[in-house]
Amino acid sequence: MLIETEPTPNPVTLKFLPGRKVMDSGTRDFASPEEAAASPLAEAIFNLGDVTGVFFGRDFVSVTVAPGTDWSDVKPDVLGILLDHFSAQMPLFRQGAADFSVPVEEESFTDDPEDADIVAQIRELIDTRVRPAVANDGGDIVYRGFDKGKVYLKMQGACAGCPSSSATLKNGIEQLLRHYVPEVTEVRAV
Repeated sequence: MLIETEPTPNPVTLKFLPGRKVMDSGTRDFASPEEAAASPLAEAIFNLGDVTGVFFGRDFVSVTVAPGTDWSDVKPDVLGILLDHFSAQMPLFRQGAADFSVPVEEESFTDDPEDADIVAQIRELIDTRVRPAVANDGGDIVYRGFDKGKVYLKMQGACAGCPSSSATLKNGIEQLLRHYVPEVTEVRAV
């Protein structure tokens, strides 16, 4: 089994491509060792010590290390863990662990029902134009809400903490949404 790696715009994040499906649907972001307890794979990667984030996409795993960490020290260990996991066809999640992209505690934002058409347009643009582009860079952007012209998005994987994430939000996503959905006045990360 060959696992390819790709750099991402975020210098502390690498994208690992195992050549097979990682997630059947959605994505999953682990920002701490405690969150990683839901997945034997994420937990093993966090146990390396210098890891600050693990992200599962459809066909990739992004790993973020602490600033100042030398990827040449960590990359062989991550590759070994991924190779062992996928070769043994181990489960991605522990039994009973949620494998969806948005944790339950974050689903509390309620859109105004009068904005349903606007929200549908925003969600469609994010799902068809934004998410595929950021997945190529090892991350994901998830819709969190719309309120009085402001769109709230959560950045995950390589996108979270990326030096160019604010430019991506303002110069890319905000312009796209404002062009197609005139009711959008601003895009903010949460």
